[in-house]
Amino acid sequence: MQAGDQVKVSQSVVVFHHPEHRGQAFDLKGQQGEVFQVLNDYKGRTISPTMPVIVAFGRFRAHFRPDELEPAA
Repeated sequence: MQAGDQVKVSQSVVVFHHPEHRGQAFDLKGQQGEVFQVLNDYKGRTISPTMPVIVAFGRFRAHFRPDELEPAA
């Protein structure tokens, strides 16, 4: 998975900071977006974050584990 890939959220991921549903539980399952960034290094040092994949859904972005995403059809 790399920046620019089109992905779909394959598992239930509930957020409370979605701009259209602020403060309310909103499930991102089934939403399609674009991989914005994959965090695997910081200042040239290898890191292993828990949720390394940042996906952009328009202006809204969220962090995911790779197993929560699948390639968009």
